Amino acid sequence: MRKLINTSLVLAAVVSLILLTNTVSSAQKLPKRITIQAQAMGTSTQMGRSVSVNLVIEKLTSNEERAGLIEAFQQKGNEGLVNALSKMKSKGRMSVTGTLGYDVAYAKVFSQPDGSTVLRMVTDRPLLFGEVWASTRSADYELAVVEIIISKDKKKKSGTLCPAARLKLNKKNELELELYQNPWNLVNIMKR
Repeated sequence: MRKLINTSLVLAAVVSLILLTNTVSSAQKLPKRITIQAQAMGTSTQMGRSVSVNLVIEKLTSNEERAGLIEAFQQKGNEGLVNALSKMKSKGRMSVTGTLGYDVAYAKVFSQPDGSTVLRMVTDRPLLFGEVWASTRSADYELAVVEIIISKDKKKKSGTLCPAARLKLNKKNELELELYQNPWNLVNIMKR
């Protein structure tokens, strides 16, 4: 009887080991992490304001994770997307001058037909105590979005930072980004 239990435990351990080693990591590990430094310049009502932005991407989001986010949005809208993002493992880190920074939940690189590359990052932004306590309108905008475009020759770089945003479907049933404030232009982008 004891030998049967030991054999069962060994068999269970071997099956567990096989299952664990055959599962591919949910995120695509990069050969070398992507480090980007940029200057965010305010537009419209933030004109004249400038902050430094540091982005470090360790992994890229897998297609399965992306499909899970799309499904979460389809089921529960922006709230479902924010909940799904908050449960994802960190893909990197984003810090803005004056903040401690926070984890990036979604990072994906898209190659464009013209040879340029788009790096898109989305994360659930940490809400400030004052926003939650006073129940301000900004608390409804729980996402932070960064998009960086690198030209084919890698000499021309541009980008946008949306520090408070949410996704919604418009009247044509198309996905669009609703911003709490104007987007910030990213300039002096340096990829290290």
